[in-house]
Amino acid sequence: MKFLIQLVISTLAVLIASYILPGVNIKDNSFLTALIVAAVLAFLNAVIKPIMIILTIPITVITLGLFLLVINALMILLAAKIVDGFHVDGFWWALLFSLILSLVTSILEGIKKRDENEGGI
Repeated sequence: MKFLIQLVISTLAVLIASYILPGVNIKDNSFLTALIVAAVLAFLNAVIKPIMIILTIPITVITLGLFLLVINALMILLAAKIVDGFHVDGFWWALLFSLILSLVTSILEGIKKRDENEGGI
């Protein structure tokens, strides 16, 4: 159940971030496409991202962790290649999308936790 709630939160974050950024498009602002993007990103972050982090430890250390932002942008670009109906105009839009996606997800998770503490969800 927690996974489904997290997937819905991520889906809403994808929709909000794509609405804010003109360089990121979801075909017809479709909830289903955003859900697929969120699921693909979850899969890529669980499988591919750890491998990329291990392979890039030296450059990540040299850049004091800022290279992790590049890895996040690459995961977004890879998701755009995989998911039909999700388009990112370039690396910088992917990087900005990654930052806004993280911010919106944090806000939505904060709202969820507040509701849990008040006896909601």
